[in-house]
Amino acid sequence: MEIGLVGLGRMGGNMARRWLRGGHQVVGTARSAETLQAFAREGLVPAPSLEDLVKHLKPPRAVWLMLPSGQATEETVARMGALLSKGDALIDGGNTDYKDDIRRAAALAPRGIHYLDQGTSGGVWGLQEGYCLMIGGPREAVDRLKAAFMTLAPAPDRGWGHVGPVGAGHFVKMIHNGIEYGMMQAYAEGFALLEAKREFDLDLERVATVWQHGSVVRSWLLDLVARALADNPELSGIEPWVEDSGEGRWTVREAIDSAVPAPVIALALMTRFRSRQPKSFADRLLAAMRNQFGGHAIKADK
Repeated sequence: MEIGLVGLGRMGGNMARRWLRGGHQVVGTARSAETLQAFAREGLVPAPSLEDLVKHLKPPRAVWLMLPSGQATEETVARMGALLSKGDALIDGGNTDYKDDIRRAAALAPRGIHYLDQGTSGGVWGLQEGYCLMIGGPREAVDRLKAAFMTLAPAPDRGWGHVGPVGAGHFVKMIHNGIEYGMMQAYAEGFALLEAKREFDLDLERVATVWQHGSVVRSWLLDLVARALADNPELSGIEPWVEDSGEGRWTVREAIDSAVPAPVIALALMTRFRSRQPKSFADRLLAAMRNQFGGHAIKADK
């Protein structure tokens, strides 16, 4: 099938490669002319602008957005809304707040444009392993694009699915990432405990590889832990600074709005915030309080 793609960054570019290898025609646009030409050499049809991209595609069109969440996606959805026609489909495969999806779909509906939100997981391994796709939107549009979803997924019959109406795809992906936060934090704390037991001189990579088989805690994340420890057993040169891309915050917000307790996910998010405070005011105040009430010694700041 014919696919329009806006955004040829790391994930969008790898999705384009999977489509091209699967025999689909991909018309793509990107900010960088150099990037466009590089993908043209791989078989992509380059489009210098959104207008050119739409002209290259035969109705009913399918245009995927693989852009950063926020203003870049918002502006592009608005522009595509003016360029696309009745029966066309606009798919947001980036990380978007599901509430924005619902609003955008409602704005496009009067023009007869189908809006789909596609939660996409797989990271840098998606090109080789395939992507996990969580899709929200009208069933008829999902069925029409089934071949494209199957090509991106690990296999035609697994790793992808229509999970509900508009907003459901990114909502499921949001919760997926919240769970991921908790799992990552649990692995990090567990291996920190193992590392602290110095008298056992534990080989952490060996522990990870043992747990990879038969253990109830085996997972792809554990596979990545084993890989990271094999590459760098002491984790030297890595700063203890952990970013977040937004989905964890949205998950905690949803827990608050729904009055559903999610303490593990919430604490995992707060721990990421904590990692960015090398000289925490809160910790210094704790030390000052102990000194005030108990005369406990305070370590001087270096």
